[in-house]
Amino acid sequence: MKTGLYSAQFSTYSQGLPEVKLSGEELMSKVLNRRWMLHIPDTEIHRIKLSPLQQLNRDGPSGNFSLLNHTKLCFGDDLVEKGNEDPFFYVVRDDLLHPLVNGNKARKLDALLPLLADHSVTDVVTCGGCQSAHAAAVAVSCAERGIKSHLLLRGEQPEVLTGYNLISTLYGDITYAPRSIYAHRVNMLKNHADLVAGNTGHILWCNDILEASLSAQSSTSSSGHVDALGTTKNHHKKVAIINEGAGDVAALLGVTRLLQYLCQNHLFGKERPIKLVLDAGTGTTAIGLGIGALCLGLPWEVTAVMLADTINSYKKQEKKLISDFRTLFGFHLTDHCLNEVDGVVHWIGRCHQRKFGNILEGEIETCQRIAQQTGILVDPVYTLAAWEMATQLSKEEMEGGAQVVMLHTGGTLGMFGLAQRYKPYFRKLKDGLS
Repeated sequence: MKTGLYSAQFSTYSQGLPEVKLSGEELMSKVLNRRWMLHIPDTEIHRIKLSPLQQLNRDGPSGNFSLLNHTKLCFGDDLVEKGNEDPFFYVVRDDLLHPLVNGNKARKLDALLPLLADHSVTDVVTCGGCQSAHAAAVAVSCAERGIKSHLLLRGEQPEVLTGYNLISTLYGDITYAPRSIYAHRVNMLKNHADLVAGNTGHILWCNDILEASLSAQSSTSSSGHVDALGTTKNHHKKVAIINEGAGDVAALLGVTRLLQYLCQNHLFGKERPIKLVLDAGTGTTAIGLGIGALCLGLPWEVTAVMLADTINSYKKQEKKLISDFRTLFGFHLTDHCLNEVDGVVHWIGRCHQRKFGNILEGEIETCQRIAQQTGILVDPVYTLAAWEMATQLSKEEMEGGAQVVMLHTGGTLGMFGLAQRYKPYFRKLKDGLS
């Protein structure tokens, strides 16, 4: 990840487009015409080939297969081979974007961090679990840009600081929130922001900042400095509130930017059916991918493995973000297909159900096996669920079906916290696998 801020090549931005009939791709180009945190949207793409084992002695979707990672791909030839070999799927290696701010956390902050800089934000308040990758990403990204972060972490301080909890503590200002208070996140965030702002500060929610920037950009170059709220001179502090997991409309922009990159002709293209698989915490990343696929007219299905909530809650969040996206970017003023849908994501349960945050016997060994055979580290709480689903779908789609692509959403530093919490599981790890 680069720490500078970068602008697209378009000179102006138009919020509402009711008088001009544009294609979905043209609409998205205007939506994505802005400054970004990431210098380029590029990411590595690997291919995982599954070869059947002679001895069927392992459980799980990939237990009866050996794994081979192809890191040097020629997409034109690679796609032609479909149906003539063992099952395989692609992995979008967003876990490699930054040593500390990687995966979907970097994508969700891609458009947001420049907005904070444009509006001279001095402090940020957000929240997450004790080992929240989101909280750590916000702390690191803000510190790199001279913004102070205030992180509300659920529960009690652990005896030993490890993983994302350690990173959050090093880069941000930590407060541990009792679970009874954390259950009311909106009030908790607002009350803490009030404390940070003091009597003379000003508090903003992310959607306020995004809406103000859209109004200002209609008459200002997208590469110029914007302070549409005009409050910098009147307040000592300007405090921005970021929802848990960056579950705001601004987070959708960086995700759709990634999709725009992936559908280029020299990569996956715009014609071939794709099943894009990922794990879902808040569900924001999946919703952003679904919106992007629909707006760009791609024959792509976004499949999200639900981890942290019920399907009704995910669909409620999906409906809200679609509505907010349409309203903020003027899609409700056109006859675009985004106005005709209630959902853009295929929500499914994980292969092995459990309470969020828990791990099951044998999952650490599965992660070890994947790491040793492919060089890719997944974790048992989040990305293993997407890996298992991608494996299952790749076998189902062998005969000329859709191409399966897994988005690696990062979060691998969370393994340190799991090793602290589930010591017996990690003691069972062997030096090697047969």
